[in-house]
Amino acid sequence: MTFTIYPAIDIRGGKCVRLYQGDFNQETVYGESPYDVAQMWSESGAAWLHVVDLDGAKEGTPVHFELIGEMAKSISVPIQVGGGIRTLHDIEAYMECGIARIILGTAALEDRSFTIEALRRYGSRIAIGLDCRNGYVATRGWLSTTQVQATEIAKHLAELGAELFIYTDIGRDGTLTGPNIEEIVHIGMATGKKVIASGGVGHMNDLLSLINQIECGVEGAIVGKALYTKAISLSEALDKVREATQIC
Repeated sequence: MTFTIYPAIDIRGGKCVRLYQGDFNQETVYGESPYDVAQMWSESGAAWLHVVDLDGAKEGTPVHFELIGEMAKSISVPIQVGGGIRTLHDIEAYMECGIARIILGTAALEDRSFTIEALRRYGSRIAIGLDCRNGYVATRGWLSTTQVQATEIAKHLAELGAELFIYTDIGRDGTLTGPNIEEIVHIGMATGKKVIASGGVGHMNDLLSLINQIECGVEGAIVGKALYTKAISLSEALDKVREATQIC
């Protein structure tokens, strides 16, 4: 069994930042160069990188395409990217740069025909981002909350071909208070698909708790603030994850 840690690189204004509970007014800058941060996580042993174009998510179209493309071309670690990707052209452009996986968020909820075609063409290279407040999915850079429950849309998208979901509890994002394991497992069990946990991971025990749910579909965890504040050491976490998954 495997469990992947995805170091998070959120880009806003050309810098590496973290938001608190998805609030654009509560931003902390952790690096002037997202490229250098990506290189750092790569050298620390990361197997994947999770990159989000926050400006793109807000604007509805990729804003930092060139920067992210340069990361993909120059860094050997595979990258999954989201933020403002709402057309097949956006997907194809990123993939031509070497991006390994595309995350669809707003578009997956608002454009059925696009989502169906993206899943048909690219299959497992598409992940569905479910960014949620109190169980309801938020869109457009977390600025708008729908009346659609995460489990409901996840089951529907699984029927359309989605194989991987990224569940983010917005209320826990950037808080280090622990992931919403109950809801993450609920998505995995309801769909029979893989789920990446996001939002709230603050300590190694959070990762170990998620690893205990691998059989329920939990595939990995996105870790942001805990890495930047050194609450979690990436290299040490990778070692402990390897040990824990061998036991599982």
